Amino acid sequence: MATPSVSRVPPKPSANSPLTSTLKAYFIPFILFSASLVYQLIVIPRAFPPSHYDALGITPRSSIEEVNQAYEKLSSKWNSGVEVPSTIDFIKVRYAFELLTNHNWKRDYDLFSIDEQFHVIEKAKEQYAGRSISEITFPLLETIPFGPEDHAVDVINSENFLSKLETDKALLIQIFSLGSARCAQFSNEWKRIVTLLDGVANTGVIDLADVQLATYLAEKRPGGVPYFRHGNVPSVQFLAYYILLMIPHNLVRHEGELSIDSVTDWVATSILSLPRIRYYSKESMAQDFLLKSKPHKVKVIFFSQTGERATPFIRQAAKNYSAVATFAFVLWQEGESSLWWNMLGVESAPAIVFLKETGVKPVIHHGKFIILIYCYVNSSLFVDIMEKNKHQVLPQLRSVTSKELGCDARGFSRAGKDTKIWYCVVLVGRYSLELNTMRETMRRVQETLSKDGELTAVDQDLSSAPALLALKQKRLTFTWLDGEAQKSYCFFYINSEDSYETCGPRDMIDTAQLFIVRYDRNGTEDVGKQPTNKFSALYNVESDPASQLVAKYNGSNKIEEIVQWISEIIKDGDSKDLPSFKSRTPELVPEDADSSWSSWTQGTVSPSGGLNHRVKSLLNKIHDYIDDPRVGPFLLLAALISFGSVWFKRSQVAQSSKPNHSSQKSKEPEHLDHQTSEPDQSNQPNAKDVTMRKRRTRPRNDLVPPSMTDVDPKDAYQVEFSDSDTG
Repeated sequence: MATPSVSRVPPKPSANSPLTSTLKAYFIPFILFSASLVYQLIVIPRAFPPSHYDALGITPRSSIEEVNQAYEKLSSKWNSGVEVPSTIDFIKVRYAFELLTNHNWKRDYDLFSIDEQFHVIEKAKEQYAGRSISEITFPLLETIPFGPEDHAVDVINSENFLSKLETDKALLIQIFSLGSARCAQFSNEWKRIVTLLDGVANTGVIDLADVQLATYLAEKRPGGVPYFRHGNVPSVQFLAYYILLMIPHNLVRHEGELSIDSVTDWVATSILSLPRIRYYSKESMAQDFLLKSKPHKVKVIFFSQTGERATPFIRQAAKNYSAVATFAFVLWQEGESSLWWNMLGVESAPAIVFLKETGVKPVIHHGKFIILIYCYVNSSLFVDIMEKNKHQVLPQLRSVTSKELGCDARGFSRAGKDTKIWYCVVLVGRYSLELNTMRETMRRVQETLSKDGELTAVDQDLSSAPALLALKQKRLTFTWLDGEAQKSYCFFYINSEDSYETCGPRDMIDTAQLFIVRYDRNGTEDVGKQPTNKFSALYNVESDPASQLVAKYNGSNKIEEIVQWISEIIKDGDSKDLPSFKSRTPELVPEDADSSWSSWTQGTVSPSGGLNHRVKSLLNKIHDYIDDPRVGPFLLLAALISFGSVWFKRSQVAQSSKPNHSSQKSKEPEHLDHQTSEPDQSNQPNAKDVTMRKRRTRPRNDLVPPSMTDVDPKDAYQVEFSDSDTG
């Protein structure tokens, strides 16, 4: 009978096999060692290519005389035929000679690693490939005459640098080199940037010849070497100019494209937090701009022929006048000229249109002086235009305009602080058709009193003279108030039974009412006078400086009758000693900010700009640390330390487990077929259990000192003592 053969299946490798555990243990040291090799063999050679001094065979930062001597030495060898260089080697040597014998180029290369014409070598290699040295045209590098006067701006040096930072405006600086061709090309653009930022930020230039100041403003590599960076370009060798902005206790570097639009928009948006002014089409103008703008604001519309971005000083004006005006841009197209003519009365571009109240003719400015504004050469002219048109014909009484209009008992008259008595005519009501009608009536009243042309019947009447004179002297102001938004202020002055028809939330009836306030402020009263008691002190603190007298109009809506009423009030107020009261006028509620300007900040650096700057700075620092030559040795040292730590731990574990394996092996029975079975790991005590058992074993008696509890020996006896001292 044949014995069946038994096939033996080889055991599967255990997951904890010696090879697998070894690879896992030494994985991190292996990765660190590989990274150090890659860094030393690939990254370092690319980050630190051979210098031009190496091409001449001399030490870095050798003098110009040593450069000439090295070049003459190489030339003599080549001319004598001792050495015949290749075309590429000759181009490298010639380029190094021309670069290092120019004082400005050598200084920039030695101190800041600036080599902006390095592309000439690659270009020459392609141009003279396969040709002899005699066919190469010299010089390889082109010198462009250039000086600080080409910038036509303020030159900053180490002596006047600190004084430039004493102003409250930001300082935009260009660091340039006299030997830079790119600086020469950028000079015209820099002049345009200076003009655009006039009135918004200070500007200046710093020459790299001022080594101390240039080094202070330059970025520093991890090793402390100064250099300049252009945006995200990894190599600084092609950079010969640099833009940065100095703010007290802060320095921000421009890391974008060096163009007029990029630099000016960076300063206006990221640094000064100026708003961008949107362009609107004919379809979106009414829906997105006119209807969404606050009714109390003047609409300022710019018509542009080129579609360029708003200049910084226009954006600064948009921020300064945001409480009273809102701004928009329109790209002028000939096909839409008839639309803008019929809608706004604009004939051509460039033009500026001021839209005020409904029914008021737009104020249009165009011509040569508007061209000056669009050519970025006259920011003060635009400010003058804004000052004349910043208010509506009948301005709204608001928290930000009350003192400017002279309708605040805590302020002064528009005529100045020396004026003792002045008046404010206020139309108050909720937004309604009646309020709009009365606003139109009051605008006509104001126009009637301010006409400079032919005299009307009202003007010829002597009874209107007090109002005419007061308006001319700026002692009379016309304004209107939103009774729903400013209900406390409205109830304070309209203190009557029908005040709910004018003030507070909207009711069934909306009635617009008119009143005039006479302000009387004596600048010399109570000067140096101390309060006699606590009550008088409290009274002086809570009352407004100017006393008030309020008169309410109850007549018709005829212009002549309103003018007559105002004139009589002013006549009596100026000539008679009328009673008045001092009280604490309710504060005007601040209006909701326009959503388009709500993101503004009052700080010098905007939040978004600061965050972007920090992110870019972090990425630049990471890139700089990658190019640090100390990284390779550090990775190698970390790999060795990690390798030694892993080896030491594994050797300790192996030594502690070796006796257990040997004792277990001696106790295992030997099989008849001379096959060893795999030991049962569950029955083997580990090293920790053995150690604990040894600690619990009682020590031997011969090693323990005797104590009172020990057993007496067999031959022990007690010595007897006698009672006598002599024994």
